[in-house]
Amino acid sequence: MSYVSEVADLQIAKYTNIGSLAILVFDYCITFQDEVHWTWFRRWDLIRVIFTISRYLPFVGSGMTAYAALRVSGPCPPSLAENIIHILCIIAAEGLLVIRTWAFWKKSKKLLIGLLTYSMATVIGAVAMNVLPNHQLVSTDVSMIPGSCGFESSRNAALVYAILALFECVILVLTAYKWFYDYRDSEFQSSIVTAVYGGSMLYMLCIIAITVTNVIIDAALPVGFTNMFDTLQLVIHSVLASRILFHLRSSDGRAHDTDMPLLVSAAHFRGPSQMQTNEIQSGTSEV
Repeated sequence: MSYVSEVADLQIAKYTNIGSLAILVFDYCITFQDEVHWTWFRRWDLIRVIFTISRYLPFVGSGMTAYAALRVSGPCPPSLAENIIHILCIIAAEGLLVIRTWAFWKKSKKLLIGLLTYSMATVIGAVAMNVLPNHQLVSTDVSMIPGSCGFESSRNAALVYAILALFECVILVLTAYKWFYDYRDSEFQSSIVTAVYGGSMLYMLCIIAITVTNVIIDAALPVGFTNMFDTLQLVIHSVLASRILFHLRSSDGRAHDTDMPLLVSAAHFRGPSQMQTNEIQSGTSEV
């Protein structure tokens, strides 16, 4: 790798991070009305606290990354603080997904204990990989750019994203299993069921896609690209976790507004029982 090519790679990575921040701001503007409608006038509980963190803390993390990308001279940006904020953003977004999955599984205590234990193991593993920059577990190229403030990350980040991707795949499988298990013998496919399960799974696939992309970039691409989707990782998690929450609460509202049509559909198409329909509404109400 030459010095010139690495500089060009870094410029692409920096522009991508700035563009990702613009996406975050744009999405906030177009979903602000949904946030006001579905969260502002509800009581402050655990879900709202986690939502607020996942919604607003990425602005701080993305702003710090943008500053590091645009820095020309002066002291090095606080990379440790930036990493901590990035981790908190991801934890908050994943926390919403865990609560949603727990609600889908009828608030199973066993599932909750399992998910919390696995979540803690995931966080500990990711942090351990992140704080060992001098112990490269993945083969790495040597940067050609002098100085200690380069806009590059350790190759260990590939393992961090791999751990995260595995956790997200578990959440996806749990959601898919619940959907197909509850409706495998039923022709009942209302818009509410599609929104609650299908919409959430689509968003989860998008989250997994960006995480896997970061695994590939950090493990295989030239070192100048290692931070290319750093901000986009935060943005996708924040944007889609928020949209999942808005979608579920919107579906819950439609379910309570259309109780009679749901009962008629279930009667005509051998759909789920009223108990199952109530479970869907209960699951969406939790989030």
